[in-house]
Amino acid sequence: MLIIAQHGEIFIILACLFGFFMAWGVGANDVANAMGTSVGSKAITIKQAILIAVIFEFLGAWLAGGEVTNTIRKGIIDPELLQGDPQLLVYGMLAALLAAGTWLLVASMKGWPVSTTHSIVGAIVGFAVAGLGPATVDWGAVGKIAASWVVSPLLAGTIGFVLFKSVHHLIFEDANPFTAAKRYVPGYVFLVGFIVSMVTLTKGLSHVGLDLTFNQSLLLSILLGLVIMGIGLIMQRRIKFEHNANDHFGYANVERVFGVLMIFTACAMAFAHGSNDVANAVGPLAAVISVVQTGGEIGGSALVPWWVLVLGGGGIVVGLVTYGHKVIATVGTGITELTPSRGFAATLAAATTVVLASGTGLPISTTHTLVGAILGVGLARGMTALNLRVIGTIAASWLITLPAGAGLAILFFFMFKGMFG
Repeated sequence: MLIIAQHGEIFIILACLFGFFMAWGVGANDVANAMGTSVGSKAITIKQAILIAVIFEFLGAWLAGGEVTNTIRKGIIDPELLQGDPQLLVYGMLAALLAAGTWLLVASMKGWPVSTTHSIVGAIVGFAVAGLGPATVDWGAVGKIAASWVVSPLLAGTIGFVLFKSVHHLIFEDANPFTAAKRYVPGYVFLVGFIVSMVTLTKGLSHVGLDLTFNQSLLLSILLGLVIMGIGLIMQRRIKFEHNANDHFGYANVERVFGVLMIFTACAMAFAHGSNDVANAVGPLAAVISVVQTGGEIGGSALVPWWVLVLGGGGIVVGLVTYGHKVIATVGTGITELTPSRGFAATLAAATTVVLASGTGLPISTTHTLVGAILGVGLARGMTALNLRVIGTIAASWLITLPAGAGLAILFFFMFKGMFG
């Protein structure tokens, strides 16, 4: 208690710095995943991708980031076992932020799309096992999170596969694909608006003072979906059929219609990502602030302060602008060749999975989800459409992430304990 009273301000300043560094890593590495499909399918330019991400990542983090933050903050370590030594939780959370941020810096420089969720969960488990003993870890919660790392790519891959097959059947196999695209694409736009609105409203907005019933959320989501569909229809009307001697069926024109849709899915993915992954940066930060402000009380149900979510959102934006382009290249063009229609199926599948997980408070990996969705879309075209060498490199970087995060966190934990303890 005395240590916390003595060094409380220093702990909060360090937590804010490391939290911002971690959020920078999320922006540099993970946001690239959210935007990779849109840039890779040439639906939007890299500058447009950064602009969309800046706005929607920030909104997702601020409006819908509160639910998952609780899992990262209180769900992994059993707080009851730390009541006698609250400063250990502070050292541990600082170590976890610094360790995960450092690993993300290395991965981003190499252009590897690793999981920020893996990094922070691995770091928290690492410091807890080494510094506090295995009993302090809530292994049931860790098991649930680990299961989601397998379930989320499978779910996203399945949704991506089904979506792409539906696009193929309804549009590309039609006698006039361009007319069919103009007929069905507004429905897909509505789906994007409805799914993201629904989960945001049902789960995300209580901390900004907006508590809605399920029926109110449903009604509002349908209205928002219709508004977004209306915007899509206005944008779609501008696309005119262009004759091309080499393109007998007019598939290039269909892809231009899907290009409009990709703008909406890019916004949805950025929002979904911000809502789920800001927790990786601000969860441990919120835990430190809570312990310091309550004078060493652990596990109190303190709300995440609004400025903490803003700090996380800001860090994500800075990371994306400074370093995001490297991982965008890996995800957008490395795994399989993407066109706007394929990119749409992958992005909507990933966004749906992430937003559902965010709603249930499961910190899943956006990276795993998106790569799973891209694999699903690639498989819908056959195994030959996949670049297995790139997939192998990505899988290897995923395996290294957990031990790397844990090892660095153990090192930093004992360093902080030595400095302050």
